[in-house]
Amino acid sequence: MLKVRTHRRQAWAARTALAAAAAALLLPLVEGGIAGLLLLLLGLAGLAVTFAALWWTLSHRGAVRMAAAFLALLIPVTVITLFARANLLWVVMLSALLWCAAVWSGRYALRTTGLRRSRAKEYRTPPPRRPFVLLNPLSGGGKVERFALREKAERLGARVVLLDPGEPQDVVALARAAVADGADLLGVGGGDGTQAQVAAVAAEHGLPFMVISAGTRNHFAMDLGLDRDDPAACLDALTDGVEVRVDLCFAGDLPFVNNASFGVYGAVVQSPGYRADKVGTALELLPDLLSRQRGPRLTARVGRATFSEPHAVLVSNNPYRMDDPFGFGRRARLDSGRFGVVAVKVDSAVDAAELLLDPRGFATTTSHEVVIHADAPEVEAGLDGEPVTLPTPVRCRIERRALRVRLPRDRPGIPEPPPRLDWRRLRKLAAAVGRTAAPGRFGGGAT
Repeated sequence: MLKVRTHRRQAWAARTALAAAAAALLLPLVEGGIAGLLLLLLGLAGLAVTFAALWWTLSHRGAVRMAAAFLALLIPVTVITLFARANLLWVVMLSALLWCAAVWSGRYALRTTGLRRSRAKEYRTPPPRRPFVLLNPLSGGGKVERFALREKAERLGARVVLLDPGEPQDVVALARAAVADGADLLGVGGGDGTQAQVAAVAAEHGLPFMVISAGTRNHFAMDLGLDRDDPAACLDALTDGVEVRVDLCFAGDLPFVNNASFGVYGAVVQSPGYRADKVGTALELLPDLLSRQRGPRLTARVGRATFSEPHAVLVSNNPYRMDDPFGFGRRARLDSGRFGVVAVKVDSAVDAAELLLDPRGFATTTSHEVVIHADAPEVEAGLDGEPVTLPTPVRCRIERRALRVRLPRDRPGIPEPPPRLDWRRLRKLAAAVGRTAAPGRFGGGAT
């Protein structure tokens, strides 16, 4: 009986999605007529010009940049004003709401088909006897002190080393010394770059690794399902924890847990002023980088595919979710053994505008191996946000499930990725009645 009720909810959610999508398409035409259609086309054209103006803003300096920035602000305001004067602004807003309702209902319908992405396998292991923890007191604006991480770690039996903010220290050497001293777990409270360096030492010696979300953004911790708002909760892994196996990546000989960036970002992050003024530094450097007056020309070989002269290449430890704006930049899993690769090439304002309808300058793929070539002996890169310079060609490799990560048994977890909208499946689902709506009828999985 429960299955029958679930199937009925599926069918009605699918019907709602289709009805809302049809209403969103028809409302501007019915209410606005020819004038409404012309305004919609004008709005699309305005959006394309706005993208072009933004590209001019980023790729030029001086008066051209100021004029382009003014144009990027003026066009959206003008389009909104025209819709308001034609008394069609409410139509656009209602149509947008209907599209949101269609997407929500469609995903709800597909989510209830019983299709689920398998979770990473957890392993029950005994608590460590001699854990070693590195803490960076400056990370995350002082989270180490604010959450009393040192005190809690020591209460739980860990040997803690507090990094000295005034004197750079070799965290790899500290981790290796701890292993030589008998440590059976390595933990880090700091940025993702520090996490990666110590994680490589843990993987090399087959030891569990503990992530403490004491950094600023904590992308790795987020995709492990840890609590980013309470880094002290990560320390519960020392007494009540489980292990998962995740992938560890390398660009050349250097490890990374999130991503390696080449091209524009790799060059911008090298600037000494980047940490203090990210926006100002980027605006100063982008004109030369986008016009290719600075930096090497890259070629990315991703499996059998080749991307020639991209402005930027992002190689991520497992693919990022790209189809959901609410989950953008998150990874559904960290153990697939595949890189996610995003390559961007925008040579002109026309290319920037064409990205709206024909994303030829924006390519995504996955692969087990990525090789970055350049017309220079070295290339600048950002590994988990840290600036490095690597000899070319740069071979990026991924070691599947090489890292044992110890996590608290009780943690927020990773949100289930929403299913991809499949209108063909929704039409079949909407027409189904009773048991014909069963999950097996439609086959396949939500992605």
